[in-house]
Amino acid sequence: MRMKRVAAVAMMASLALSAAACGKEGTPTPSGGGTASGGAQGDTCMSSGATFTPKTDANVAGSPTFTKIKAAGKVTVGVKFDQPNLGYKDAQGKRCGFDIEIAQYVASTLGVDPAKIEYKEIASANRETAIKGGEIDYYVGTYSITDKRKNDISFAGPYFIAGQDLLVRKDETAITGKDTLKGKKVCSATGSTPIQRVRDEGLTEAGNIVEFKTYSECVSQLLDKKVDAVTTDDAILKGYAAQNPDGLKVVGQPFSTEKYGIGLPKDDKALRDYVNDQVEAAAKDGTWQKIYDGTLGKSGSAGSPPPIERY
Repeated sequence: MRMKRVAAVAMMASLALSAAACGKEGTPTPSGGGTASGGAQGDTCMSSGATFTPKTDANVAGSPTFTKIKAAGKVTVGVKFDQPNLGYKDAQGKRCGFDIEIAQYVASTLGVDPAKIEYKEIASANRETAIKGGEIDYYVGTYSITDKRKNDISFAGPYFIAGQDLLVRKDETAITGKDTLKGKKVCSATGSTPIQRVRDEGLTEAGNIVEFKTYSECVSQLLDKKVDAVTTDDAILKGYAAQNPDGLKVVGQPFSTEKYGIGLPKDDKALRDYVNDQVEAAAKDGTWQKIYDGTLGKSGSAGSPPPIERY
C-alpha cells in the first residue's frame, strides 16, 4: 500500500491543476497552459477500449468549420493535458482520459481518423480566444457551459454534469457530505471557487481551511493524513480516485452543478446541432457509457450521460 501511495503521489506532484481547471470563471489559470508540449510524467495512459471508426458519409451542410476540417483532412482540438483520467498526456506522449475520448469520438463522427487529431493544450483563460480566432476547431476539457461564455462561443452538450464534491481516504466513514465537514481540515486550490464556497457557507472552521497552488498538493496532504478532504469538481476528483482506488474515494454527494460542454465557434449552428446529435447518439448506443466506465468510472463512482440542452 505504501508503494502504491508513493507512486500515486509522485505522479500527482507533477500535475499543475489550478482552480481554472474546473471551468470556473474569475479563477487563476493553470500553471501549465498555453501550448506546452509536455504533460505529467511517470504514469501510463489507460484507455476505455472504445473504438472510433471515422464516418465515411459525414456531412455538415452550412458549417464553415466542417468545410475547413474536410479541406485539411484533420481536426484541431483544444484539450487539457494534466488531469488524470480526464485529459492527460503520459511520459510517452500518449493522450487519454474521458475528455480525450469524447474529443476522439466527435472527430470520428466528422469523418476524421482520431489518429489525425492535432491536439493543442490551451490554458483555461485562453479558450474563448482560441476558438474565436480559429486556432482550434473545438475544445473538450472540463469546460463549463455559462451564459457569459455563450457571448463569445457556442456549446454542444452537456456531455457530462459535474459538481463540487469531496475526495477522502478510502477508509473514511465520518465525512459523508458537505454538512459533515465541521472540525475537519478541507483542502483546495488557492483562491478557487470550491474553497471559497467552503468559506462562504461556513462548512468548516476558518482555521481548518487549507489552500495549496495545485490540487495534487492537496491530494498528497490527504494521503499523508494532514488534511481530511479535498474539494473541487467531482470529475477531477474521480480522476485522482481512479489513479489510487485502494487509497481514495469520492464521497458522491455533489453540492454544485457544472455542465461540461464542447466549445465551438459561436455562429456555426450547423456544427453545434450536428455535434449535439452525435453526443446524443453516443448516449443511446452505449458509447458514452463505455468511455466513462473505462476512464472516470475506474474511480468506483457511477456515471450516466446527461440530456442534451439545445439552443
